[in-house]
Amino acid sequence: MIRDITIGQYYPVDSVIHRLDPRVKLLGTLIYIVSLFLFKSFTGYLVALLFLGTVIQLSRVPLKYILRGLKAVIVLLLFTIGFNIFLTPGEVLWQAWIFKITREGLRSGTFMGIRLIFLIVGSSLMTFTTTPNHLTDGLERLLSPFKKLHMPVHEISMMMSIALRFIPILLEETDKIMKAQSARGADFESGGLIKKAKSLVPLLVPLFVSAFRRANDLAMAMEARCYRGGEGRTKMKPLKYKGLDFMAYGAIAVYLAALFVITRYIPL
Repeated sequence: MIRDITIGQYYPVDSVIHRLDPRVKLLGTLIYIVSLFLFKSFTGYLVALLFLGTVIQLSRVPLKYILRGLKAVIVLLLFTIGFNIFLTPGEVLWQAWIFKITREGLRSGTFMGIRLIFLIVGSSLMTFTTTPNHLTDGLERLLSPFKKLHMPVHEISMMMSIALRFIPILLEETDKIMKAQSARGADFESGGLIKKAKSLVPLLVPLFVSAFRRANDLAMAMEARCYRGGEGRTKMKPLKYKGLDFMAYGAIAVYLAALFVITRYIPL
C-alpha cells in the first residue's frame, strides 16, 4: 500500500510537459479542476478525458504509474460514489429497507466518480512533471500580487515545497520501518479492524520521531545558513515564459472553448 502512494513524487523524464513553465502547469491544473465542476454531461467528460489523455501522452509518464496512485484513495472513491447513489432522491429503481437506488443517484454517482478520478490524475500529473523547487517558484510568482496585502507569499510557497519534499521521504521511511517491524514478527495484514489499528502503533511512533527529527535538522540547517525569508532574495534561474508556454495556454483555451461548445449543443 505504501508503494502505491505516488502523490507528490517527481517522475524524471524529458518531455514537453516537463519543460513547461511551472506557472503554466499550476494554472492549467487549476483551470482543468474547475472545468470538471462546470458541466454534467457525458460529452463534457469525454472532452476532459481526451484532453487529459493527450497531456499524459505528452508527459511520457507511464499510465500504470499514474493509475497506481488511485489505489490509495479507492475507499474514498467508493464511499463518495455510494453516498451519491443511495442518498440522491429521484425515480426509484431498486429499494431494500432504508436503502434505495434512483436513476438520478446512478447518474450523480457515476459523474462524481469520474470527476474525482480525473481530478486526482490531473493533480498528480502536475507533481509528476514538476520538481518541488519549480513548484515553489511558480506558486510564489503567481501569488506575488498578494504581497501588497502583506501576505507572506514566499513563506507559504516554502512550506508547500517542504511538505511536498517530505511526502516521498516519509513514505520511504514508513516502508523501512514496516520491513524492520515485520522482521521482528509484527503482523500488519491479518486480523480485524481493531487488531490492524493496534498493529500500527509500533509503526507510527518511530515514524513521528523520525519526522520530528528531520524537521528539526532542516530548521537548524536553514538557520545556520542565515535564512530570513523572501525579503531581498534573488533567483538563480528566474522564470521566463517561452514560446512553448504560450502554445500551452492556447491549448488550454481551445480545450475550454471545445468544452463550452460541445456541452452547450450536445447536452447528453
